[in-house]
Amino acid sequence: MSSARIRCALLALALGGFAIGATEFVAMGLLPTIAADLLPDAYAASHEAANARAGLLISAYALGVVVGAPTIAAAATRWPRKQLLLCLLAAFTVGTILSAVLPTFELVLAARFLAALPHGAYFGIASLVAASLMGEGKRARGVAFVLSGLTISNVIGVPIITWVGQTSGWRLSYLLVAAIFAATFVAVWASVPLQSGDAGASVRSELRVFARGQVWWALLIGAVGFGGLFAVYTFVSPIVTEITGAGIELVPLTLVVCGLGMTVGNFVGGWYADRGTRRSIFVFFGAMIVSLVGLGLTASTLPGLFVFVFLVGASASALSPSIQVRLMDVAKDSQSIAAALNHSSLNIGNASGAFFGGVGVAAGFGYLAPVWIGLGMSVIGVMLAAVSFSLDRPGTRSARIGSDPRPRTRPIPAQG
Repeated sequence: MSSARIRCALLALALGGFAIGATEFVAMGLLPTIAADLLPDAYAASHEAANARAGLLISAYALGVVVGAPTIAAAATRWPRKQLLLCLLAAFTVGTILSAVLPTFELVLAARFLAALPHGAYFGIASLVAASLMGEGKRARGVAFVLSGLTISNVIGVPIITWVGQTSGWRLSYLLVAAIFAATFVAVWASVPLQSGDAGASVRSELRVFARGQVWWALLIGAVGFGGLFAVYTFVSPIVTEITGAGIELVPLTLVVCGLGMTVGNFVGGWYADRGTRRSIFVFFGAMIVSLVGLGLTASTLPGLFVFVFLVGASASALSPSIQVRLMDVAKDSQSIAAALNHSSLNIGNASGAFFGGVGVAAGFGYLAPVWIGLGMSVIGVMLAAVSFSLDRPGTRSARIGSDPRPRTRPIPAQG
């Protein structure tokens, strides 16, 4: 396959990540707007309580990812990769349109759950395709390229769509996201080569991944540790307006800053992870902990807000390729479900970060409470990583079960 064809395919896959980033994160910048529209009585009584309840839209999306990722990946492991990606993109388009047009909070909540079901499977299958196209020694960079669409979305897509939602209504924002998914469908159809599924795989063989102890440790690292990012990101709009004291017009700029951090962190993390996932995980967890402390102490100032929002986004995003590769390594031959499970894991962090951050806000501890809650989750995450890697030592039972550090991603032959 020519290098130009590979680049076009990778760009198409990254465009899907761009659309997913928009549909996942746009609600965070529009949380007060959505709360005022869908929960008018609660919003009139208490802005904080209504915003905390509206945060359930973010948790519902995250839970949809958790449910959909392993289910779809295991059931469709024999499907040709390209056809599966196209089906997932069609489902994204429909689910996002429903999110835009349904009339009540409860129905929109259900639509966000349904729209999220393809999320993990898309990133999982797209990551396998990208890793195959890039070849051995560049797997994490292939994964990072797919994820770059999501991080770039936070620089360009989410702030612009947030501005559209603030000026023209949040429902139009979701219609724009649906249009991006439709464009991605066309791009994937035109540029991604046909690749076979795993003919020797089955639902039973894929589900064997759950019998491997190190797989559970890897999932816990992402599920708990990543909550630090989402505890902050969910409440970024009220942090800007209530803690920093800036106008709502600075919310999109803050999202740009965080998105720039995510973009830089994603590429740095992908490069660093190819040189050792263990060291990469500890380095970037440490950076995330320091960044959350800095944000909690300086968010009342604009320089502190911008600097540490950038660093929180960068350090969290840098972790993602490392955790993805760690899961693919310890899963051995259950590659499809392992690649998708990473996104279940990270979105448990999304849901739990949003939920516990909302609990802190609703309890009256203020909008800095999510920052300190996120810090606690990140500290637990690095502790889980320390335990997991300690069990890799030769001779331990866990080292013999699912902890082989060698790459296991099998090349997927191109068929056109």
